[in-house]
Amino acid sequence: MINKIITIKEFADKRNQRAKELLQKGDPETLDGYTYLVPSQFSEKKYRVTYLDCYSCECPDFQVRCKENGLYCKHIKAIQLFQKLQNKLEIEETLPETKETINKCPNCKSSNLIKRGLRSSKKGKIQRYLCKDCRKRFIASPIKYVQIDTKNICLVMDLYFKGLSLRNIQDNIFQFHNIKVSHESIRRYIRRFSKLMDNYVSKETKGKLQLGNQIQCDEQTVQIGKSKLWNWNAIDVKTKYLVANNLSKSRYFNDIKAIVNKVKDEGARSEEYRTDSLKGYHRAINEVFELDKLRFPYTIHVRSKGFKDTINTNNIERYHNEWRDFDKRRRGFGNMETATDWNIGYRLYHNVIRKHMGLNGLTPLQMANVDLGLGKNRWLDLLKRSLENDT
Repeated sequence: MINKIITIKEFADKRNQRAKELLQKGDPETLDGYTYLVPSQFSEKKYRVTYLDCYSCECPDFQVRCKENGLYCKHIKAIQLFQKLQNKLEIEETLPETKETINKCPNCKSSNLIKRGLRSSKKGKIQRYLCKDCRKRFIASPIKYVQIDTKNICLVMDLYFKGLSLRNIQDNIFQFHNIKVSHESIRRYIRRFSKLMDNYVSKETKGKLQLGNQIQCDEQTVQIGKSKLWNWNAIDVKTKYLVANNLSKSRYFNDIKAIVNKVKDEGARSEEYRTDSLKGYHRAINEVFELDKLRFPYTIHVRSKGFKDTINTNNIERYHNEWRDFDKRRRGFGNMETATDWNIGYRLYHNVIRKHMGLNGLTPLQMANVDLGLGKNRWLDLLKRSLENDT
């Protein structure tokens, strides 16, 4: 038995070496997302490698020796190595440059600056500056008392709202940037700067959103410790803009009225509010908008007839599935305050950061005809503007 294991290991090592030699001859030919053509090492023949639930190869080595022993041939190993190299290149190309630059003194706004030594920190050596007008010394970081710079703060926020856990982000930052930061610090950064950016976006978009004629509203459960809360969301169908959301402990009339009032406060002048058959919606919508007929003269309530019918609430249900994918990795929230903060953060990500295929690569905020002038790194530009406008 031991001799057999040693023999299998020797063959595996040989196949690994031959896989590297195959890649030196050239990259494999990609037929589609699941199929590759890998050239033979000693002839002009090419073998088809496929991956559905597991790898498979047409070569005799895989069919005769490897398949029955649960092993991979050199052609499969070449594909695995090729994919690892491709992923590594993609990561290296997208890693942000972490050097901070500054043009004005944060104290007196003067541009009369000179370099004045270096400061040692956990991030390494950081350039220190001196303002020749007010004699203030400072470093080129718009945020004080954090262990990572603005670009890495944006990186951890992007990774978090795309599904990575706090500890996986902690490991990612250490591997690629050699920065040790606790997962609790990462959690605090995300909560703090999500609220800061959301406040900035709210100020900049107030009264400027050009939404469609239909708002869809619905509720879903959120796990809070051992209990559950209700998460209410309202989305504009045309732009996919999440107009408002709210958390409540119950599903009574006052809870429904709270989300409808939030939508009204955002200035959404939609003619139709579409919901499921929960009884309180009709009364709440009529009561809220009946008091303001001058601004909302044509607002009506329509009940959904099911997701297969033309009168449906599929847009808000799609958002709930999107939120659930994010929520299930969190395994619930500790308390209502934490859940509210993550609700705010994910709404910011959905409306301002995430580009949607159904909107031709635009964000819902862009579809609502509000342009904040964000560049390629939307997180970074948004964070810098939020810090500049923070009072």
